[in-house]
Amino acid sequence: MKVVTFGEIMLRLSTPGNTRFVQSDSFDVVYGGGEANVAVSLANYGHDAYFVSKLPTHEIGQSAVNALRKYGVHTDYIARGGDRVGIYYLETGASMRPSKVIYDRANSAIAEAKVEDFDFDAIMEGADWFHWSGISPAISDNAAEITKAACIAAKKHGVKVSVDLNFRKKLWTSEKAQFIMRPLMEYVDVCIGNEEDAELCLGFKPTANVEKGETGAEGYYQIFKEMKEQFGFELVVSTLRESFSATHNGWKALIYDGKEFYQSKRYDIMPIIDRVGGGDSFSGGLICGLLDSNYDPKYALEFAVAASALKHTINGDFNLVSKAEVAALAGGDASGRVQR
Repeated sequence: MKVVTFGEIMLRLSTPGNTRFVQSDSFDVVYGGGEANVAVSLANYGHDAYFVSKLPTHEIGQSAVNALRKYGVHTDYIARGGDRVGIYYLETGASMRPSKVIYDRANSAIAEAKVEDFDFDAIMEGADWFHWSGISPAISDNAAEITKAACIAAKKHGVKVSVDLNFRKKLWTSEKAQFIMRPLMEYVDVCIGNEEDAELCLGFKPTANVEKGETGAEGYYQIFKEMKEQFGFELVVSTLRESFSATHNGWKALIYDGKEFYQSKRYDIMPIIDRVGGGDSFSGGLICGLLDSNYDPKYALEFAVAASALKHTINGDFNLVSKAEVAALAGGDASGRVQR
């Protein structure tokens, strides 16, 4: 299956281990970013994953391209040009100390790209799925226009479209997000987001209080129905994270297809090695599960939650697990025994 994702891939500079920014004399270097992470997951699962973006022609831009190629992602549709690759700095928290992210992505190549840099008719030709996130239109007004053009081309070519709402308060306000995101929902078939994303991007607030650990599915029933009715989504999906500490989370998800609500099994993740990219690994797992099962929501949800639980055990943005490993966990094998 051909799957296309659009967004920004960034240079990630992480403090070693759990050291703080002010302690560190060096950084660990990897590449990552929402939709790039989804593309890597899908390539690992055997799908033809294509990542669309714009990167400079210099060596750092090429290193980002190489990071995708290393894991089998097709880079044919990456436009080249611009001056810089976006950067984000990560300080990994522990126990009651949260992780911190500092962005340095202003004026990146994709932020300054134009619609004319991409031939979306050619890109969407023969595609089965297109995925984007709320991070992309938040990067810049130009990126928002490109996102809309990609969505229009996807629907023109009969491609399923999914969005991970992914609100980022360091990139835009809730008012700006709703102004941009709500009109884009007319192109979306599968909407993914947690309780904060639904409220800040679309204006829907669940009754669940996640800060107090109230993540029961009943708090989401009404807004899922309202979102589906207002925007015509085929599926509405939410991850449900219980954050006990930076290194201990509960993890499950909920899906609604207009007829039935289904809640996945719950995973207790402790210790968390790296939770960055956890939501992206969920999106990648969900898309794979839907494509592989002929659109079975229950199967797709269990596959996605298992995939994301595994991502929390892996350093870096990318979820470097196989379909067999995800299927084993989803099937109940959580022993962690040595494979000999």
